[in-house]
Order: sequence, then C-alpha cells, then structure tokens
Amino acid sequence: MLLAAVALVLGLSQCKKQEQTTIDADGTVAITLDVRAHDGQKINVNPNNGTVAFEYGDVVYVASGQKFVGTLTNNGSTFAGNITNPTEGEPLYFFFLGNKTPAESLTPGSSTACSVNISDQTSGYPVISFATSNETFTGSGLYTAYFLNKAALVKFDVTTLSSTPTCILGLNNKVEVDFATNGFAYSQTDEGLIKLSAGSGERWAILLPQTALAEGNEGSVYTEDGNYMGTRPAIPAITPNDYLTEGIALTATAETNPEGAVNGKFTINENNDQVYFSRGNLQYIGSASTPYWKFAENQWDYLGDNGQGSSDENVDRDLFGWGTSGYDHGAHAYQPWITSSVETNYFAYGERDYNLYDDSGKADWGYNKISNGGDTENSGWRTLTTEEWAYVFDTRTTTSGIRYAIATVNSVNGVILLPDSWSATTYVLNNTNISSAAFTSNTITAADWTNVLEANGAVFLPAAGWRHGSLFSGVGSSGCYWSASYFNRTSAQCVYFIDSGLYPQYNHKRCYGCSVRLVRNAQ
Repeated sequence: MLLAAVALVLGLSQCKKQEQTTIDADGTVAITLDVRAHDGQKINVNPNNGTVAFEYGDVVYVASGQKFVGTLTNNGSTFAGNITNPTEGEPLYFFFLGNKTPAESLTPGSSTACSVNISDQTSGYPVISFATSNETFTGSGLYTAYFLNKAALVKFDVTTLSSTPTCILGLNNKVEVDFATNGFAYSQTDEGLIKLSAGSGERWAILLPQTALAEGNEGSVYTEDGNYMGTRPAIPAITPNDYLTEGIALTATAETNPEGAVNGKFTINENNDQVYFSRGNLQYIGSASTPYWKFAENQWDYLGDNGQGSSDENVDRDLFGWGTSGYDHGAHAYQPWITSSVETNYFAYGERDYNLYDDSGKADWGYNKISNGGDTENSGWRTLTTEEWAYVFDTRTTTSGIRYAIATVNSVNGVILLPDSWSATTYVLNNTNISSAAFTSNTITAADWTNVLEANGAVFLPAAGWRHGSLFSGVGSSGCYWSASYFNRTSAQCVYFIDSGLYPQYNHKRCYGCSVRLVRNAQ
C-alpha cells in the first residue's frame, strides 16, 4: 500500500488540516482527514471573527479525472471514506457543500455534476467551499490544499415579534457544481428563499455570489408563521469569501388585517395567492330605517327561519339567491329579498354563462358597502370561485398539514377551516381533513373558539341550512355556501355539507337561498 498525506485549509479560518491516503489493489482509495486539532468543530460560523470549522458528520465530495469519485465523512476527529480510481498525474479536488444533500444521485466514477439548495439555514450555516491539491496525485508523497470559500458570511439584524424563522426572497440559493470543470454556478429556486434561524436579533447567513439588489417588494421578507412581513432591504453585491459584518436590517411587522376579517391567511391556488375570510356570514339588515349590509357578529351566527322566506324587503336575511347583490346588473332577480323560484331569473349580468366576477363585478355581494367591513363600496371583498373553494379544502399546503375539521362550535354544527400557518399544537382537533367526519368529532366551547381557535386565524362555517322560495331545509344540520362560479343554465356551484358529508364543489339551483362568506385578497 502506498501512503499520501494531504493538508487542507478552510478559507475563512485559515486552519491547517492533514489527510492520509491509501490506495488498494482494486483502485479504491481510503482517505483520512485529521481534524483533531480543531476539536471536531465545524461550520458553526463564529460571528465575532467569521471562523468556520468542521464537526462530526460533515461531508466532503471528492473529484478526480473530471468525475465525482467519492465522499469523506467526519467521524468526530477525522474525515474518512473511500474514493474510486483517482487519476494519477492530476490533482484531487475537494468540495464542501454545507452538508446539503445534492438533488441528484451521485455515482463514483461517472457523475459529472450536482446541485444543492441552501435555502434552509435554521440549523446550521451551509458554507460552500472548494480546494485543489497543490500537487498532482501520484499515489505517494505529500499533498497540500487550501479550501477557498465560494460563498459569503453576512450578518442581518432581524426585528419581529414572531418566534418562527424569518424568510427572505429574491436571493441566489442554488449551487450547481461541475466536477468536470470544477466550476460553480449560482441561481434561484423556490423564489430565491433564504430562511434564517427563528426570532429577533443578530442573525447570520451564508449568501451566494450575486449582483447588488435594490429594495424588494412588500412580502419579500416574512416569518414562517405568515403573521409578519416586510420589504427586503437593498443587498450589496456578494462575492466569494465576503465577510459582511455591518448588519442588514430585516423588519417583519404584523400585517394589518382588513376591517372585518379573521386574521388567518388561506392559500387559494397554485400561485400561492392568499385571502382573509370575513368575520362572519354576510347579512342584509332590511329592518333598519336605512337597510345595510354587515358581517355577523360571531362566526357561528345565522338567522334561520326568521321570516326571510317571504319577499318582504324589511326582513333581515342571510340566505340569498345566487347573484342577488342588490345591484341591477342585468338579472331579473337581483335584490337580496327576492324569493322567485325561476332559476333563469338569476343569470349574472343577464347571461347564463357568466360568473359573478365577470363584467362589472356588481353581481358579487362583496361589491357592496359592508358596515363592519370597511363601509366602502367595491373595497375588495368578493366570493371565492368553486376552484378556490376546492383548493382551500383539498389541496393547499399548511404548516400543520391540517386544512379543515368538522365540528360543533358553541353548540352550532359546522365546518372549521384552519389557516395556512396553523400549528397542530394550538388546539387538538380530531378527524381532520376527513369529509365524512361527524359534527360530534369536535365539540368546542365559545371561550375556546374565541380565545384560541379564532385568535389564531380559524374560520367557522355554520350549518345555516338553505331556502327554496319560502321553504327551509337543513337549518342547523346542513350548510350551503355560494361560490362565484356558475354551473349550468339552472344551477351555480357551492360548498355543501351535512353531518358526515362535505362536498367543496357541489351545485344548487340558482334560485335557492344559500349562505355567503366573503374573502379579501391578502397583499
């Protein structure tokens, strides 16, 4: 067996390390990297002086002959591992990729490239560095090399009330390594996300080389719980081995919810657009001297059979025929008190194939002034489309994995929607995301709802029933919530639920009176 020693130095700390190489008869080379002088420390970047050192479990990727040939892993005091058929007469090349797992599967002796994502920096600093042995590999003799950092260490000063990680968008976060050329390329993935360790104060990050960035848009800095956000500040040009200690200010403050909105945010499509839900079902108060629109005071409130089955203009109501916003948008039946049973009277804008959001938008109830929702006409409230309703119930990704739960709140049956940022430990819910669950799956008091669930962004859709002309059905045992989407000549689409059954894309006759729960787009 031939022996070789390799000395390696990490760029920021300039600390010398030694390797010992043994070549077996089958071409396998065993390399040991001695780091005992550094007590097994690693990439824990010392924010006082920028020192970077290794620790147990760190992995170095080795290339030779324009191909990946193996890895070395730190066992607490040394690096050890096998590489396959290094090329004699050429240097060895060493890549430290911040302990991030390459996106590609690597095969010693054949792989020529790989890439890693350094977005998540909450548990360690993913230093990216590279070393070339100063001597060519001959199977014996002394080899030396110096790790040179291909990234920068940058300090941020974070201000937020959140105890979750702070996220920054718009930065290079993907490293592509070409083993054939020993080249590094930098780009963005996942919107250029860099995630810092949780909480406020001094936070360090590894940034990849890129040009200077001007101040970003609102929302390009946010906390992982989604409750705080801000604007990304200007970022100076980043070059390899930079050490920026002045501190770039990141401020993520509480977003002001629209008046009348519950404070949770819900993703409604694959573009990650989010909405706030209104604080309660929409009501038309016809009994007032000057009739007006409002949101119910509590999320479990509904009016039931209080006389709204009649066509009396002076009755309070919360079950509406489709598109009965009160604006003359072209339908024969557009007033909120209309109880006509003729489906074709309810065409939005007088057209059978129009949705509520088509044309002027006035067929949507959200176009109205809502007294406790900003009291301004066309202020942004609207009805979800059927696709958006389905995405909220069945598709969106949430922190907890929970999207909804069937429940009874303050003795009222209904469905709970949990916001994107909901934590499963906030309140234990049973049979979550199960459309066939019974109302009795979860029994929640008014106090728990107000102080815990609603306070953390939960939405409740009460089983307010539905109306056909003057006849009521399912009050207290079923719920029907209109969407903004038509279905066919006679029907429009809605969310419908009963005990042990939930259907996010159902349809009802346009003339039926159903509940309306409005939303507003989150910025």
